[in-house]
Amino acid sequence: MITGIHHVSMKCAAREEFDRARAFYTRTLGMKIKREWPAGVMIDTGNGLIEIFCNGEGIREKGAVRHFALATDDVDECVRRVRQAGFRILVEPNDLTIDSTPPFHARMAFCLGPLGEQIEFFMEKEA
Repeated sequence: MITGIHHVSMKCAAREEFDRARAFYTRTLGMKIKREWPAGVMIDTGNGLIEIFCNGEGIREKGAVRHFALATDDVDECVRRVRQAGFRILVEPNDLTIDSTPPFHARMAFCLGPLGEQIEFFMEKEA
């Protein structure tokens, strides 16, 4: 019945926040705009969308979602671009193995996005 995640949605109040977020996902990370309207945009991640509205009240509350992860084939390049664009890196690129059955190997890093969102760059690795 469920076939995947369609989109992640964020809101901001100020046009400058919206413009900065739009530029971060399109220029810094190289994603393409799927559709755009006066108060919002949907940006294609390759297998889902990031939706950003510019009609919020500017109130941010931390809810149950801690972060979202973007799949990538080059974690280090994502971090380089984000750092070069002046955004904060929360966790530097690193390799990890999740102690599961079978073990799950990955490379990951975290940054703080333009609207205060935590973004994980995630790459699954072979053993």
